[in-house]
Amino acid sequence: EEGAAGRRGERERCEEGLAERGPGAAFHMFVLMEDLLDKLKLLNYEEEALRRHNMRPLSRHYFALPTNPGEQFFMFCALAAWLISKAGRPFEQPQEYDDPNAVIANVLSELRSF
Repeated sequence: EEGAAGRRGERERCEEGLAERGPGAAFHMFVLMEDLLDKLKLLNYEEEALRRHNMRPLSRHYFALPTNPGEQFFMFCALAAWLISKAGRPFEQPQEYDDPNAVIANVLSELRSF
């Protein structure tokens, strides 16, 4: 019960923060996701990243809505690894069952070195 009440309180604070920023703030994450998808398509992510790993294309709101956190985390890490490799740095593709903390630490370490 405490966990549910805590999440409810967080949601209420988030909604209050969105109300203070204006009526369109709640939809900003959807716009960002659509922009991200457009940029990935320009980089030909469907051919280079998805087909190589036998993954489905992203929906327009894939990261904007929390549907399957484990799958979304793996997709984020796979795309991050692909983008790092695309930038000219050798980076090993993470596996689905790798330690999430280690994967994120590797991605952040590589990004800091840029």
